[in-house]
Amino acid sequence: MKLLKTFWLRLKTPSKVAVGLVLFMGFIGGLLFWGAFNTAMEKTNTEEFCAGCHAPIVEEIQETIHFSNRSGVRAICSDCHVPHNWTDKIVRKVQASKEIVAHLMGTIDTPEKFAERRGHLAEREWKRMKDNNSQECRNCHEFNYMDFSEQAPRSAKLHSTALASGDKTCVDCHKGIAHKLPDMKNIEGWQ
Repeated sequence: MKLLKTFWLRLKTPSKVAVGLVLFMGFIGGLLFWGAFNTAMEKTNTEEFCAGCHAPIVEEIQETIHFSNRSGVRAICSDCHVPHNWTDKIVRKVQASKEIVAHLMGTIDTPEKFAERRGHLAEREWKRMKDNNSQECRNCHEFNYMDFSEQAPRSAKLHSTALASGDKTCVDCHKGIAHKLPDMKNIEGWQ
């Protein structure tokens, strides 16, 4: 009992060394947590991670200008599907965790099941991009720096009117720019 009382007194009145040690351990623990968290965030932004569940989709992009082009600039999955600013990135990562759960539960774990749900998944992603004004596109394609003289006449006209006015955003016209389109028969604006 005396030992317990002595222990309790020490806890009630810790020494400066003990307080310093607890603070130091908390600081080190925080650094370790932040390092592990940041490493996990970066690992889940790689093509290898995405290909674990979306291998056919990752292969599709290899046939597009976003994979191989004259300038050597290459977009990977996270460039288009993960916001670049930190708070939006965290929100998107939480949303994407549902996709991992769906894959693990068998909802979209085969190419056939994925093909069945592809339209739904694409519409959800297009809505997300439209809601954020195609921000991931605009991380690379800045409207103010577009050289309309280098674009085809139709593109230059549409970019200088619909985009400039804010009536449209990139994903309104550029669905399927990096992936094969799902069945588009029920998609608004597509014939």
